[in-house]
Amino acid sequence: MPLAQLESSFWRVGHGREIELGARAVLMAIVNVTPDSFSDGGRYETVDAAVTYALQAVSDGAEIIDIGGESTRPGADVVTPLEEQARVLPVIEALRGKTDALISIDTYRAETARLAVAAGAHVINDVFGLQKEPEVGRIAADTSAGLCLMHTGRDREKLPDVIGDQFYFLERSLALASAAGMPKDRIVLDPGFGFAKDIQENVELMARFGELRRLGLPLLAGTSRKRFVGAITGREAADRDVGTAATSVLLRLAGASIFRVHDVAINKDALAIADAMLAARYSFEQGQLA
Repeated sequence: MPLAQLESSFWRVGHGREIELGARAVLMAIVNVTPDSFSDGGRYETVDAAVTYALQAVSDGAEIIDIGGESTRPGADVVTPLEEQARVLPVIEALRGKTDALISIDTYRAETARLAVAAGAHVINDVFGLQKEPEVGRIAADTSAGLCLMHTGRDREKLPDVIGDQFYFLERSLALASAAGMPKDRIVLDPGFGFAKDIQENVELMARFGELRRLGLPLLAGTSRKRFVGAITGREAADRDVGTAATSVLLRLAGASIFRVHDVAINKDALAIADAMLAARYSFEQGQLA
């Protein structure tokens, strides 16, 4: 049976753009314009610092830049919509004329999403999967933006089975997206590693990641420097990039298409090996089928 990872599709996103997914791993660089993110808080608070870092990430191999203005780590301070917008919009506007990479806005707020797409963002990355502010779905549909729907266990009671809860939550998110008029070829799913999941749940989610392919949409993996990687490796957040790269390879083999990471270069190299192996396996299987 052909490998699903190598069966290409195109993710259509905002401003008339699209990106091929499947044939090779795609890297999304994390750019936190925040003072309190768990591993890089305060490093890219200024527009110049954020833009410089984003452009370096593109040089290292990122094809998508994910810009966030509010930390999603447990216990982080909630910012107002105006604070969030003041942080991210100038960065999006500055990047728009400096790179051909896709720009993603990491927000669950409808007004921030609307303004970000108007400023040049191609993708809305909603860590609550439309279940905080469903209006985000209508904005994505009306602006033809790409939409990433993430699973989270926060602020609710989860089902006991890790994958059962993924389907329960993400199918609801997909129903909200459909009701908003969002075409499926504009949607990517993220199982939300680390979001109200303990160490064992994260490891089981990795082990059973391939089951999520039944949802029929491209999958994004966001394990970068997460606490469970530190628990397994014994490393502090800033030293978890090798462990992250290991998870990226495992999840690529399980079917992930997009990898949201802090260190683009190390993950690019690791995923190049995974892609070479997958291509060889695909070639062999096609020969066996001929």
